[in-house]
Amino acid sequence: MNVKEAYSYSVSFLEANGVDEADFKALTVVCHVAGIKNSEYHAHKDDFVITRQLADCLWKLKSGEPLQYVVGKWDFYESEFYVGEGVLIPRPETEELVELAVKQLKTVDAPVIIDLCSGSGCIGFSIAKAVPSSKVYCIEKSKDAFEYLKKNSDGIYNAILINDDIFNDIDIEQADLIISNPPYIKTDVLQTLQDEVKKEPMMALDGGTDGLDFYRVINDKWSKKLKPNAVLMLEIGEDQGKTIIDVLSDFNSVEVLKDMYGNDRMVVAKFS
Repeated sequence: MNVKEAYSYSVSFLEANGVDEADFKALTVVCHVAGIKNSEYHAHKDDFVITRQLADCLWKLKSGEPLQYVVGKWDFYESEFYVGEGVLIPRPETEELVELAVKQLKTVDAPVIIDLCSGSGCIGFSIAKAVPSSKVYCIEKSKDAFEYLKKNSDGIYNAILINDDIFNDIDIEQADLIISNPPYIKTDVLQTLQDEVKKEPMMALDGGTDGLDFYRVINDKWSKKLKPNAVLMLEIGEDQGKTIIDVLSDFNSVEVLKDMYGNDRMVVAKFS
């Protein structure tokens, strides 16, 4: 079976089994099995595809496994990150947070960054690559996610990995920037999420009763780890834009920014 035939078959299979976004998922798994990028499909449509490997991918998608876990890696901010069961999947909205951080750090000499709840490292490592003079501390509690953090750190020499809970007291130097995409979904909302999202680790999603537990500890504990002119940048849920201002009481300036879809998504907080 060649790439073109495999794509046609995969679309039909996924549609017949009620899998959403069948076209895109079919294209992605076929190109993954063929060892090419999606954009290279037309140039390689006559290449041979290993049908057994393709069948395995299609059955995983049918069972509700996230596409990113099936292919084992995902693009994020000019890099590719290994992902799989036990680690949060990088999302395009978070790229906007990284872009904000990189712009902020371009004017800082040898900046120190702390990335809380690092997961795959997509935030911290993207910043480390974009700002080579930086030192980036990546802190992740989950042992499963930490394995992906280590795997994705290959070739990055300005990052320090810490397997610990941000609710603990961690001895670390003061930073020019603390950044995080922490768990922010309300506990009672978790069971209403899409089936694919439920396959991701609950530890990376559950923000407590009101979804704000991690923001409180960041304000109460981690604000002390910021230099006087430093910045805090956070990703938030689209319904948390108003409440987050009250939670970040240690900061004199709290700005809520919208994402590409027009939803409240990012927070930039400063002491002055």
